[in-house]
Amino acid sequence: LDDTADDHLDSLLKTLIDLEQRTGEKCQADVITWRGMMTKIMATPFDLFNGFIEENHAHKLESRNAQHQQTPHLGAASQDLMSYWGYKFETLSLLPTPWADTSRDYIESREDLVVNNHAQYCSVVRTGIGKSRLILGGEVDARHSLSTQLVWDAKPARADDPINWVELKTAATPLSDRDILKYERKLLKFWIQSFLLGVPKIIVGFRSKDGILQSLEELETNQIPRLVKQKGKGSWDGNLCINFTAAFLDWLKGTVIEDGVWRIRKREKATVVEVFRLEERGHGDILSQEFVEWRSRCPELGHST
Repeated sequence: LDDTADDHLDSLLKTLIDLEQRTGEKCQADVITWRGMMTKIMATPFDLFNGFIEENHAHKLESRNAQHQQTPHLGAASQDLMSYWGYKFETLSLLPTPWADTSRDYIESREDLVVNNHAQYCSVVRTGIGKSRLILGGEVDARHSLSTQLVWDAKPARADDPINWVELKTAATPLSDRDILKYERKLLKFWIQSFLLGVPKIIVGFRSKDGILQSLEELETNQIPRLVKQKGKGSWDGNLCINFTAAFLDWLKGTVIEDGVWRIRKREKATVVEVFRLEERGHGDILSQEFVEWRSRCPELGHST
């Protein structure tokens, strides 16, 4: 997947246009963004080392390149190889159609399939944190059936029915207290990502240092903070993350009260999040021209709740 192009919110805004055209109602929200940005904000109280800059595509690519160019520890795999292992786990775990509709040849030949990170499925949700209304978009991996007769299933025919998403993750098998703490910190991101989109289940594939799948663990998303607090090292607190995010969004709404292009930034190892205005007018191409024209043509749209 080549994501070096800066697409901003284009595909997310296209989805909102389509929904508003079909319903005749305007989607009301205080914040419209991708899940990845909200994940960074929500993890801020327990992630002092990493920085972020909202809507700075060059910074995102620079950070990724720097991470991939890091020399791995002796005997450790590279970032690119570990990314491949994650995509391979998804390839082995997923089917393009329900089990009953998938050929035996396809099921048994998954080990030989070429890994492809281009195909993605995005879920868009309306949710709220504190007093703030959010519209978030993010990639989801699969739908998990509640039926005991069928493990994997397709999305429901009715668009309004809830979708029982499942998130697939990989992690190194913990072998020491240090490994357990490292995995627990990973669980923070796993939990936030699934919490924000309403994904109820996470399946973690534990691998050896050589990338060999050794075991699986199914986690209920809403139980992860309790497990970390009661059975883990207690390195983070889910309630604190939610309360921080609610307070931050309230503060953000009270700060960004004028037009122009604003930026949210947290420097590496910093303990503060900065918000400042870059441009006095315009939207810096963050809003697509298609969305701007659609909203200007349709002021008569009703308001959704």
